[in-house]
Amino acid sequence: MFCKTPVTILFAVVLIALSGAGAANATEQQKPFEELSLFERYTNSAQDLILKGLELVGVNYRRGGTNIDGGLDCSGFVQLVFKDAVGLILPRTAREQSQVGDNIDKTELKAGDLVFFNTMRHAFSHVGIYLGDNRFLHSPRSGAEVRVEDMRQSYWVKRYNGARRVVEH
Repeated sequence: MFCKTPVTILFAVVLIALSGAGAANATEQQKPFEELSLFERYTNSAQDLILKGLELVGVNYRRGGTNIDGGLDCSGFVQLVFKDAVGLILPRTAREQSQVGDNIDKTELKAGDLVFFNTMRHAFSHVGIYLGDNRFLHSPRSGAEVRVEDMRQSYWVKRYNGARRVVEH
């Protein structure tokens, strides 16, 4: 089981960062797209995916894991987030998830998109959820926990396989 206090703090910090300076008033909602905070730019579905994923930061990795108490592997994490956030049942494995939705270019990534990596010497062996600003959420490996990573790190750059859009933004 994971400690909720650090997760709650991280969750609050990320929400504040994503929302810009806090709650938007009616005049702020009329801002041009470029001036909107990252969080304001996306639909409720994408926001729900981000929030649900961030709630799981700190959950332990477990190969084949599909629940919070036992631990989550990468595709189990993605499957749980999509089911709980938007009611969408995705296939079980990263390879199968790589066939769902629309293929998108890396330059078109938006929060809530699935990002895939070759981490086991075969394509689409790892999956995460894109957050925006080159960051993604995932359950990385044994001995680690669900966390946010930067896709610009050389490890991820070398292993990037592509992305899929499963929900509309």
